[in-house]
Amino acid sequence: MTDWAKGAAWMAGEIVPVAEAKIGVTDWGLTHSDVIYDVVTTHKGGFFRLEDHLERFEVSMVSGRFDVGMDRAAMSDALTSMVARSGLRDTYCSMVAARGVPMIPGSRDPLECVCHFYAWVVPYVHVIRPEIVAQGASVWVAKDVRRIPADCVNSRAKNYQWGDFTAGLFEAKEAGFETVVLLDHAGNVTEGPGFNLFAVSGGKVVTADLGVLEGITRRTVLQICAEIGVAAEVRALPVAELMQADEVFLSSSGGGVLPIVRVDDRIYGNGVPGPVAERLSALYWDWTRRAALRTEIPYD
Repeated sequence: MTDWAKGAAWMAGEIVPVAEAKIGVTDWGLTHSDVIYDVVTTHKGGFFRLEDHLERFEVSMVSGRFDVGMDRAAMSDALTSMVARSGLRDTYCSMVAARGVPMIPGSRDPLECVCHFYAWVVPYVHVIRPEIVAQGASVWVAKDVRRIPADCVNSRAKNYQWGDFTAGLFEAKEAGFETVVLLDHAGNVTEGPGFNLFAVSGGKVVTADLGVLEGITRRTVLQICAEIGVAAEVRALPVAELMQADEVFLSSSGGGVLPIVRVDDRIYGNGVPGPVAERLSALYWDWTRRAALRTEIPYD
């Protein structure tokens, strides 16, 4: 009997255990990191904001000129059937468009590649483990690496080109910090590996406008702020302003709203999560239960 507890994958119309999923070693998705992807989560058996994630995925595919031969309904069906087969209720579910293999071996022409779609789902992933958030999570501002400029790699298209993030994570880990945020070449805050960053000053929430993925959780946070009357701005966030903020928090599909108590040597709120972040975190999980934002999964 197949054990689906570790997850499942949808590959060319077939659903297999995630450990059995494979792509070819000559696929440009592997050899060139020529991949666009998106991640949607499920909570208690329902996708959260599936249509928003599919819409962003389609925009990313257009930006990267990926044609996988599937429309939104077909991709939605693939994701739904895959999660249903896994039986998992709280998940991290990734949809991927890869460039594929050139029809002529050795070709360097992307027009000769056959793009393809695949997906995989595993138990829910936290970008920072809950016990670390509870104890007080820390962020390092990278010193030796900057965010890849948007005219080099489009940050608004979710991709696997993590060279800058990985270099930053090595810095952060070696300095004893949990994760990293990168600056752009003008000294403004951008984002970190898998999350957007927010600063709170005088009750007002600020998040970066450039060099970032327009996260669906980021969007949710901004919408929650509008609903409860918290002022929010999307604009350049200089690192000096970040260091003078009252609170800092992250937003990610992998954990929702994540309070941060330390950035470099700056301690916020005497080392405990701030009230704005805690309120937004609680409301985020309330939003994951809103029927209008959920797509229920028809498990067998």
